[in-house]
Amino acid sequence: MKRKQTGFTMIELIVVIVILGILAATALPKFVDMSGNARESAVKGLAGSANSAMSINYAGCTANKNQAATGKCVAITQCSDVSGIMQGSTAAGKIAEGYTVTGTIGTGLGTTGTCTVTSDDDSTKKADFIGIRTVTASP
Repeated sequence: MKRKQTGFTMIELIVVIVILGILAATALPKFVDMSGNARESAVKGLAGSANSAMSINYAGCTANKNQAATGKCVAITQCSDVSGIMQGSTAAGKIAEGYTVTGTIGTGLGTTGTCTVTSDDDSTKKADFIGIRTVTASP
């Protein structure tokens, strides 16, 4: 009585390994490039958050007659001041660890300017947002 062969032959296993190797070699460059896309997306996300924070702060200041006494208004005179209104900011001019904010805002209340978030790791990864000047009056 003949026994039926079970399992795979050596040739079949080698063919599968070769096919997997070819697939890995063609897919690997795509996955390696994704780290740059991730950094760019992070910068754009931070710029969007900073833009929203500036708008919300300006609305709070306007509603409270530009007075900081209520705690809903923070003075913004330059782009790096956004670090004071963003949750989780680590230092002046930094809206998150590894990202720097630069740019200028106009001199009058409610004037705007273009601010830029730049990755400290890769200075080519940048995104712009609108900064809005608020000046707090003493209560």
